[in-house]
Amino acid sequence: MYQKAYHTEDLGNYSFLITGGAGFIGSNLAEYLLNFRAAKVRVLDNLSTGHRQNMQPFFSNPAFEFIQGDIRDPDTCKKSTQGIDIVFHQAALGSVPRSILDPITTNDVNIAGFVNMLVAAKDTGVKRVVYAASSSTYGDSKDLPKVEDQIGLPLSPYAVTKYVNELYAGVFSRTYHMELIGLRYFNVFGPRQDPKGAYAAVIPKFIHQFLNHQSPLIHGDGNHSRDFTFIENVIQANLLAALVKNAEALNTVYNIAYGEQTNLNQLAENLQQTLGVQDPSVLKVEILHGPNREGDIPHSLASIEKARKNLGYKPAYNFQEGLKIAVKWYLENKHNTQLPNP
Repeated sequence: MYQKAYHTEDLGNYSFLITGGAGFIGSNLAEYLLNFRAAKVRVLDNLSTGHRQNMQPFFSNPAFEFIQGDIRDPDTCKKSTQGIDIVFHQAALGSVPRSILDPITTNDVNIAGFVNMLVAAKDTGVKRVVYAASSSTYGDSKDLPKVEDQIGLPLSPYAVTKYVNELYAGVFSRTYHMELIGLRYFNVFGPRQDPKGAYAAVIPKFIHQFLNHQSPLIHGDGNHSRDFTFIENVIQANLLAALVKNAEALNTVYNIAYGEQTNLNQLAENLQQTLGVQDPSVLKVEILHGPNREGDIPHSLASIEKARKNLGYKPAYNFQEGLKIAVKWYLENKHNTQLPNP
């Protein structure tokens, strides 16, 4: 992976901090930056949902530094941003169902932790913060495709926290003249995404279940749809946001997706057929359906025109291309005891 350079500048001129860099998106971003020779890549992670093994290949690289700490601690945030040019803020407590069960922790991590990072970035002179926003911000809006300035009411505590991040970013940009860009991710998937645990995302979870001949459970009738977005498209968007020079592109939010819909029935059937080529017994696994899940958005489809225009974002991998790469990775790592396992 990461054969394409999604930037025009020498990354050796920059020092980067990735919060949540031991997680799925953060570790992929760190790998990209290190492959293209950034001056420094520092990761801050408390390893509550991230995994040390995701960073294992980086420890021998002199440009890599790891700080184990929590964004809920202001001193840790300030320490981690010292000497940093650009922050990629990926740290968060994800999952809609988890936020419904435990809204207090979700709020503490996603809101208080975010504000701590903004204050630290301000106080230490960080040039720019690119932060992970979320398509959950669209809430109960039925408009399709989703356009950045048309949102609805949030449907979960998680969605509230990610919207509040955007509001705080706006206040900090206006009050302290900081450069901040939010990226509203739409159902990101790819290698290193945790297939296990109660809050695993649907694609790695279904792959893991099929490979173990377990029946995947679809919540609802399976007609709910998502704009599944391959990880390399997300890496591209982060680099473009970090390095864009156009002032009009700053201090706003962007949808980061591919711009196509796939429903959950299609996803499960596609995965079953693809994995069945390697293991015909997968074709006999029954796909189950259960009740709708509280807080889920029925349909998600992004307009990516704003990111195309302002950032030059051109997603390089569609759903099918990304899925082939992801499936290949999970097949190769099926018996790997180092697969993330909370």
